[in-house]
Amino acid sequence: MSILTPIPPQAPLFIRLALSIPLIGWIARDVIYGAQENIYYALVIALAVWVLAIMKWGIIALMIPYLSAVPLMFIVLIAISKG
Repeated sequence: MSILTPIPPQAPLFIRLALSIPLIGWIARDVIYGAQENIYYALVIALAVWVLAIMKWGIIALMIPYLSAVPLMFIVLIAISKG
């Protein structure tokens, strides 16, 4: 990963602002505009952060992804039932 991965000037303003955030933006910029294998590095980083959070806070950190998926599943169930 590198902070030197360029942001295309034709990108919308909100994308350029989001990619300018120091740590998250650098990783996102490399995933979007960098080499193809950078997505795997980003997934390993996300998994490592989640495991470290579980080690620090226990069951609370384990349940956060599941609780955040509840609204998504409601949307999916409503979309399935309307179809």
